[in-house]
Amino acid sequence: MESKITLKIAVSSGKGGTGKTFISTNIAAVLEKSGKQIRYLDCDVEEPNGHLFLKPEIIKEEEIIIDSPGSADMSKCNLCGKCQNACRYNAIALIKDKVLFFKNLCHVCGACKIVCSANAIVAIKRKIGEIKHGKKNSIDFHYGLLDVNEPRMTVALIKEVKKNTGDGINILDSPPGTACPVVETIKDADLCILVTDPTPFGINDLKLAVDMARELGQEPVVLVNRAEYKNDDLKNYLREADLELLGEIPDDREIAEIYSVGDLVVEKSEKYKKIFDVLADKILERVKNKQSVRIKPDKIFYNNVVIEKTEPISLDAKKPKELVIISGKGGTGKTSIAAAFCALAKKSVIADCDVDASDLHLVLKPELKKKGYFSGGSKALIDSAKCQSCGFCFDKCKFDAVKWKTENNKTVYFIEQSSCEGCGVCGLVCNYGAVSLKEAINGEWFLSETRFGPMAHAKLGAAEENSGKLVSLIRNKKNRIANEQNINISIIDGSPGTGCPVVASIAGCDYAVIVTEPTVSGIHDMKRILDVINYFKIKSGIIVNKYDLNPAKSDEAVKIAAQNNSNFLGMIPYDESVTDAQIEGISIIEYTENKVTKQIRKIWDKIKDECFK
Repeated sequence: MESKITLKIAVSSGKGGTGKTFISTNIAAVLEKSGKQIRYLDCDVEEPNGHLFLKPEIIKEEEIIIDSPGSADMSKCNLCGKCQNACRYNAIALIKDKVLFFKNLCHVCGACKIVCSANAIVAIKRKIGEIKHGKKNSIDFHYGLLDVNEPRMTVALIKEVKKNTGDGINILDSPPGTACPVVETIKDADLCILVTDPTPFGINDLKLAVDMARELGQEPVVLVNRAEYKNDDLKNYLREADLELLGEIPDDREIAEIYSVGDLVVEKSEKYKKIFDVLADKILERVKNKQSVRIKPDKIFYNNVVIEKTEPISLDAKKPKELVIISGKGGTGKTSIAAAFCALAKKSVIADCDVDASDLHLVLKPELKKKGYFSGGSKALIDSAKCQSCGFCFDKCKFDAVKWKTENNKTVYFIEQSSCEGCGVCGLVCNYGAVSLKEAINGEWFLSETRFGPMAHAKLGAAEENSGKLVSLIRNKKNRIANEQNINISIIDGSPGTGCPVVASIAGCDYAVIVTEPTVSGIHDMKRILDVINYFKIKSGIIVNKYDLNPAKSDEAVKIAAQNNSNFLGMIPYDESVTDAQIEGISIIEYTENKVTKQIRKIWDKIKDECFK
């Protein structure tokens, strides 16, 4: 009898909008039609889109509820302060005769409960999201939906989604970027497919994603979507990085139009069904033999450097007027529009807060003036010479970061660094002094000059976390520059999605511009980000980019804006000149005068009235 197999194929991308979900859903459909047992797990829990295309029948909805520290029983509490000292996330504060718990800062690590000898910590039930389970023909479908007020629980919900992995071929639709949600999705995959496009933004973000995958021990393969090559940059990079090209999908308006209404191209076009049939065969052939990493990422050693930590966003009266450009999903044109606004403002202080896939520097060409290193927390280490293999650290770690192996007939425990959140629980329960915490280097920050004003930007390290904290650091540096140079206009290229980096991008800003596109996924994700905007009571406006791909969906965006008290700022037509400007390394405003720039100028005039007066 043939034994059952479980294969995990992760489809990811360095940036959003490359067609990751387009590839995942169509591959799932052709594999299912060939008789394979398929499970589709949408791990992009901030902005899940796979269900919009596969259209599963939802059979079960499951609320994900966790036990979280919520208060202290003051009849037991002796106000010793140990819980406050043990919490590495500043989620507990001891004020006079009260203990305050800040739910949105809590990572539910359990440190407070471990150190409380009075047993005074009271748990509450905390809903972090839900998982929907369904079927599309014989495809088992599972997707998570993160609650908008739980931005720090993304990884926890992804873990819950992945519990539905089972026999057959599991397709994991990954979040975009390179931070901890992506790491959690792809780290144990049998094959990691990175989807990109041959644009400067696509190539830049692919490089980041390749480093991340290789840092995790994954040798990825690359699939090029919208494969219209205007130069050899992508091909040269693939050759230099010794990356395997899995295949190419043409740049065809027919695909965009089919995608915009939520249909599968393999069900609407025989030509593309054949292309995806070939891709599916290549994937199955490639997944049989997992390859080792061909080129290991360069290790950066930080010796005798100043490491800077984050601090809360300064909301004092001295900060400049802040305009943040965001999108519910990547690939909507957010960064190109942000660059155009920088050109129209002529003099502003600029921040690129999309720290795990930053692209604004490709257009603004900043001249570096100062740089430094960022730490958002700590990482644990186990000294094997001191470890007595008691396993307490393994039992108490809530993040599955403590692993074990057998060496010389002895169980040896160690920390999987990509999973460690630096909570310190392992050290609290170790009776032998075998655990130490070291300050983690999560990324670098930069202060630069551009032709449109000073710029604060950053780069998150490969497979690193704490991107939200790095965003806060960048915004604070940007505000200090604005005060020093007396600049009262600030333009922020924000993060996509609805998680921690987005919250850090928009907190306390004066106006948020949401860039969407007229597709079922674009409208779905716009609604999600509007929920976040409304939760924080931020004034906002909506732009529909490439509106002529689907005028009906563009009209729907206008109605949704009105329903959410968001200003509708305007529509921008599809035009290849935007990509041409990217290739030239300048904004569309500097590149040409056409129907696109005309609309952007009109939109900018509206924003000035809303934000900067």
